[in-house]
Amino acid sequence: MLTHKEAQKFYDSFGRKQDKQFYEESALNELITHSNFSEAKNIIEFGCGTGKFASRLLKDILPDNCHYLGIDISQTMIDLCKKNIQPYSERSKCIKINGETVINAADQTIDRFVSTYVLDLLSENDSITLLDEAHRVLLPGGYLCLANLTGGISLFSHFVEIIWNTLYKLKPAITGGCRPIHLMKYLSGNKWQIIHHNVIVSYGVPSEVIIARRI
Repeated sequence: MLTHKEAQKFYDSFGRKQDKQFYEESALNELITHSNFSEAKNIIEFGCGTGKFASRLLKDILPDNCHYLGIDISQTMIDLCKKNIQPYSERSKCIKINGETVINAADQTIDRFVSTYVLDLLSENDSITLLDEAHRVLLPGGYLCLANLTGGISLFSHFVEIIWNTLYKLKPAITGGCRPIHLMKYLSGNKWQIIHHNVIVSYGVPSEVIIARRI
């Protein structure tokens, strides 16, 4: 698994190539369909990347009175994000962190917490901490909106999963530190109500989409 410094270095150099991850679009479309973003007032995106997704939300989906905060470990990504969301700078910003999964936001102040293709990069402990933080900052009834690499559901996607895991075990940097995971095991209990869960396969790559309501 990449350390925080290794992940920061990788994504600093990866830069705009992040937007060429062709398999993500279908899962992001599914996320948008079921996240009811049109009613959001305050949104945090953990792992904002280049800000491409944020720009799409701010331009076409979020209401004009919705405030957006993007968070990322990479200064390169933050710089790109600032450029992409600049037309909406009066209600949006992005900030750099150093790898911590503690969110600088007050309890129960956010109604959408978004993280796409980030938890599949984190350690299990960091993932649990981040989901606990998401629960803390979300308002009751707020939505946790996730997309990540996951296990295959078809013959070809199982094959892609095996290849991906093999490359990851060989050298995590080959896959950007990401690997297929299953998030549902972290969302059981009395904290979350699952309102949408699906696996989308695009170009053979399986992605898990989860929308959970904060209880």
